[in-house]
Order: sequence, then C-alpha cells, then structure tokens
Amino acid sequence: MEKILNKRKIRGVDKYLVQWKGFTAENNTWKKDEDLKNAKELVDDFKERIGAEIRRQEKVVEKKREKKEYRRMELPVKYMAKVLCGWDNKKFENEYLKKLKKNWRR
Repeated sequence: MEKILNKRKIRGVDKYLVQWKGFTAENNTWKKDEDLKNAKELVDDFKERIGAEIRRQEKVVEKKREKKEYRRMELPVKYMAKVLCGWDNKKFENEYLKKLKKNWRR
C-alpha cells in the first residue's frame, strides 16, 4: 500500500480507500478496517491529515463569522423588521410595533 485516500462508513463498518504502490487510481480499492491491521501507521497518518484539515476548515469558518458585518442594505431578512421599526437607532416607537403586529397576523 502507498497511502489511504478516504474513509467512509457503510452499515456501521469503517472502510478506507487504499492507493496501491505502482498502480493507477483505477485500481484503488475500499478495504475494511479489519483488513488494515498491518498498516496501522498509514491509518494513523490518514487520521492525522484528516484531523488537521478539519481543524483548518473550522478556523476558516470562524474567521468568516468574525468578519461578517452587515451594511444597512445587506441585512438578512430576520433583521429587516428591526431596521424598519427603528431598533437600529435604539429609538423604538410603539406605533411601529402595532403596525408590525398587524402585518404578522395576516
């Protein structure tokens, strides 16, 4: 074996996609975890690579969440009612709330 490329779970059994030395990608095969007892180093290496990739992706997603700032015209729909009611300026008026309740009841 050269390296493990992927992992999937079928009916509760872990299977790994194995790349064989000297063969093309067409000859890659799915092998059960039990069949890879002699290749624990390759399995551990694969798990480390996958773990590192997952952590990297989580950091990217977290950075995107931190950077996400809304301009007034780009607000998501759930915040639009707050803008229309004057909540963005912290000047809330009961009249707007009554109009909003009427529209929600329709």
